[in-house]
Amino acid sequence: MRAAAAADSARAIAFQGSPGANSHRAATEARPDALPLPCFSFEDALDAVKDGRAGEAIIPIENSQHGRVADIHFLLPESGLRIVAEYFMPINHALMAVGANAPGRTFEAAYSHPQALGQSRHFLRARGIVPLSHADTAGAAAYVAERGDPTIAAIAPAIAAELYGLEIIERNVEDSADNMTRFVILAREPITPEALAGKPVMTTFIFEVKNIPAALYKALGGFATNGVNMTKLESYQHGTSFAASAFYADIIGAPGDQAVDRALEECAFHSKELRILGSYAQARPRG
Repeated sequence: MRAAAAADSARAIAFQGSPGANSHRAATEARPDALPLPCFSFEDALDAVKDGRAGEAIIPIENSQHGRVADIHFLLPESGLRIVAEYFMPINHALMAVGANAPGRTFEAAYSHPQALGQSRHFLRARGIVPLSHADTAGAAAYVAERGDPTIAAIAPAIAAELYGLEIIERNVEDSADNMTRFVILAREPITPEALAGKPVMTTFIFEVKNIPAALYKALGGFATNGVNMTKLESYQHGTSFAASAFYADIIGAPGDQAVDRALEECAFHSKELRILGSYAQARPRG
């Protein structure tokens, strides 16, 4: 995969994880003609785009069961890349291990990415299986195959069992049947307004409010008065002072629309910083 991506970097799409991970699947589904480029960490995937080794990167940002992906609020702004698309993917996990599936077979522990473990926590607890974190789901499957220990298992996409020579013990071990992860695709340059014309559009941005009373209330007021629908608002601490919070937000619409421009201008007036991470076509309707 790395050799193919290196030979045609403009077509490469970087993802975090080993071959067979959920992000690998998302990359091939969202960009069927692209060349998947596996990377060890989210930072490595973003750096591949910044360094020109890939044209795009696909990163999970939130899951319907387990919430936001850790650190993504810091990584996206720091990368300097722009969000150019989003992709929603249903998530199905399988429990896999070395050796044949047998009735009543038990395991001491299961390895997987923390997101997958969180999405399967009720399943694991009911069976007394200890969850152990790994860098990614498919990497956990490779590790279990390498260990060859029949008392440990991995939680990963079913394709990982085939790739790493494991047996699927149980399918669909996620705790919710409607388990869904939202991914964003990032590139060095933003999408032009002309390319988004006539399409339902999302805009993602971050802002840090001033450390004064009612700063957040005032910063958000412009979205209400201008009729701009905010579909996501999450707070996080930026720096060590804990004096004021930063926020990650999604709205329907894009700069260039008068209502959006007025709302963003008012938000910026009451903020220390406001930075747009990207405007892109909706992958599924909101509102």
